Amino acid sequence: SEELLGRDPVKADAKLLEKSIDGLVVCVIGSGGSIGNELCNQILCLSPKALLMLDISEISLYELDKTYSKFSTSKLQVKSILGDAKDLKLLKNIFIKYKVDIVFHAAAYKHVPIVEMNPLQGISNNVLSTYSVCEAAKFASLKQVIYISTDKAVRPTNIMGASKRVSE
Repeated sequence: SEELLGRDPVKADAKLLEKSIDGLVVCVIGSGGSIGNELCNQILCLSPKALLMLDISEISLYELDKTYSKFSTSKLQVKSILGDAKDLKLLKNIFIKYKVDIVFHAAAYKHVPIVEMNPLQGISNNVLSTYSVCEAAKFASLKQVIYISTDKAVRPTNIMGASKRVSE
């Protein structure tokens, strides 16, 4: 995979990452997807105060909960939240109730053929969820929102890429 980069890989600075997460309340939106799940896994290693996992898929959230709820302690709260990333009222409530510091927004449709066959849903999910996350973050005065995008947004040649580009 390194030959695909066209450059030497850059290793993440573990100390910098830990400072960004240590003792904070982190919310991963779209936690049930492959990227969101991996984010949750990595974040748990960086000593957050709480990890909130939000996803619209009940089965994905159930699997996450089985995997990660066992890490919940008196020093670390791990919570699964079933909900739609487009639901502005829900996001505002979550961000305020749990005093969220940082959001990782990974809730997006990423499979080009499916989004091409369902363009209105792809645009709605990818663009409106980002809008709602940003508005809720502004409302709750969050410290940071990290948006997970795709290389397909750089020069979009399809609806999925274009929807991600608009969101960026």
